[in-house]
Amino acid sequence: MAPIADLPTSTDLDEAHGDHVVCHQDDELVVKKLVTTWRKSARQQVRRIAEFRGIKRQSLNSYQSSVRKLYDGPRGAVLKYSSLLSLHEPLMGQLFRSGRFDASRFKTILDVGSGAGQIIRHLLETTPDGTRIVGFDLSSEMLRRARERLKSDRPCFVAANMMHMPFRDASFDCITCGYVLEHLPDPQPGLAEFARVLKPGGTVLLLATEDSLSGFLTSHTWKCRTFSRNELREVSKEVGLNWDQEHWFTRIHEALKLGGILVELAKPADNDAGA
Repeated sequence: MAPIADLPTSTDLDEAHGDHVVCHQDDELVVKKLVTTWRKSARQQVRRIAEFRGIKRQSLNSYQSSVRKLYDGPRGAVLKYSSLLSLHEPLMGQLFRSGRFDASRFKTILDVGSGAGQIIRHLLETTPDGTRIVGFDLSSEMLRRARERLKSDRPCFVAANMMHMPFRDASFDCITCGYVLEHLPDPQPGLAEFARVLKPGGTVLLLATEDSLSGFLTSHTWKCRTFSRNELREVSKEVGLNWDQEHWFTRIHEALKLGGILVELAKPADNDAGA
């Protein structure tokens, strides 16, 4: 009788099954990576076509000069009304008053890109009288309008470039910045300045225009760029700001992905950084 070939043992079968599972998992990872890469590439292509492209066609100085003229002019004069009509300003007020973002815990607050005082208005309502509030903007004309609108002696105002802010390192507990970072071709210098003037353990409340349909419309109205969440998360991490907590104005905004990017960034405390 011819010898019977050795039958596979249960161990052999288990190993073969394990190899099959590993290969299947590897295939899934490859597919997921390809899909992610494709989506990222497609999103970048859509952004190139749909968003305002003038920001990349001019020198930085020329672009910033055009932005200053834009906000100094008639469009800047109606900014407070457009913020009300878009509901961004009242919805931001709800974020503060509800305690979802508790500004009362900070002693020194820098509002970058104060514009017509949309955020400072809510800071004045929700912080103690002793809180130091500084309004900062590229346009001195916008700051003049903010003073007239707010009619308060509490905030002080400074006109300068957000990439070179005239403040010492670790000067503020909190920075608020509403739809301003998108006026930089590259967000890294602006976020690096935020990290520099923010105290260890401090918080940045950042609002930015997202690369969505409504964001592309905004980019043409206000001559700015848009961001993806992953892009801002990566750049924030590079400059030492952790992506801490995302917010949405309402559940409808979250469901329809409206209102842009609204996130808290945290600068690690000294003991955290050394850990």
